[in-house]
Amino acid sequence: MIIKNLQLTNFRNYTQAEFNYCEGINIVSGGNAQGKTNSAEAIFFLCTGYSPRAVREKQVIKRGEKFAKIKGVASSLYGDVTVGIDFFEDKNKIIKVNEVPVQKIGEILGNINSVFFNPGELKLIQEAPEDRRRFLDVSLSQISGGYFYALQTYKKILLQRNNLLKSEDRELILDTLPVWDISLAKAGAKIIAERNGYIKMLSPFAGYLHEEVTGGGESLTVKGDYKYEGSEEEIFSQFLTALSERTEKDIETGYTTVGPHRDDLKIKINGVDVRVFGSQGQQRTASIALKLAEAEIFREKFGEYPVLILDDAMSELDKKRRSRLIDYVKKMQTIITCTEPECVPNYQSYNNIVVEDGKLV
Repeated sequence: MIIKNLQLTNFRNYTQAEFNYCEGINIVSGGNAQGKTNSAEAIFFLCTGYSPRAVREKQVIKRGEKFAKIKGVASSLYGDVTVGIDFFEDKNKIIKVNEVPVQKIGEILGNINSVFFNPGELKLIQEAPEDRRRFLDVSLSQISGGYFYALQTYKKILLQRNNLLKSEDRELILDTLPVWDISLAKAGAKIIAERNGYIKMLSPFAGYLHEEVTGGGESLTVKGDYKYEGSEEEIFSQFLTALSERTEKDIETGYTTVGPHRDDLKIKINGVDVRVFGSQGQQRTASIALKLAEAEIFREKFGEYPVLILDDAMSELDKKRRSRLIDYVKKMQTIITCTEPECVPNYQSYNNIVVEDGKLV
């Protein structure tokens, strides 16, 4: 898959801009705060329907304007697709696929697949389990519509179950909880089963790709919690039993203490927890390896690579790791942002786009 064209109107610091990308490596360079990351953000927005950066979507509208638009044209094994999003100051955004408005956010997923890395993705390694769950959720939602809708259902039921647990009416809780448990276990079993399968694919890819980038100097391992295993039906039964066994604990705490909303990944380099003991460079390399592994899973599932976006990925990588990374990613469409094109080895051979103050120069 490749994205061929990106058009921005009143998006972040862009009044009007059009990017044309080629297959292979594209370098978007420019000084700090000129708009490089904004263009990368727009692509990811078209792929997933949300921003990896904005707390509120209306933040993407250029200051002083009342609307913003982004539109991308991509090509895949299945033909061309156009995805557009219109943002408004006073109403909800409108998403269009091939110029037809879609009603549900899930309908944007899978049209343009991408893997996104920027320095914020280091949270995947450095911070809380919810950041590692988000990594799984974003990737799996692009791969599986069923996963995305199960996740939305699970979150709604979990909220309702937690609200019930906070009730002061114990009899009401005990009478009603089994109904919520069945619904939660059904949605949760789908999530757990798909996560289990995904992590089992991710782990060997991540280990191999980490060796490719580091030159074999370090060994990366990735493991899931695997509290529940087997078929989706078996996981449903196991999870439902766990919910029942934790009833008293859940009532005591006022929230649901078991389930996929508490999952985590264990990421280690040479057998040591990279979150606790890894250097900044090791953490960055580990997160890049996970993102490259994600791209390989897309290829396995769909027969082609997604668009790979590496936003400020070269900083804190030494020259050898940069060279190995570029040698690996040049087989897929890769969009790299950096302050100077010289950050990318052999940059003269690739498509160079220079951004200055929200304009292409």
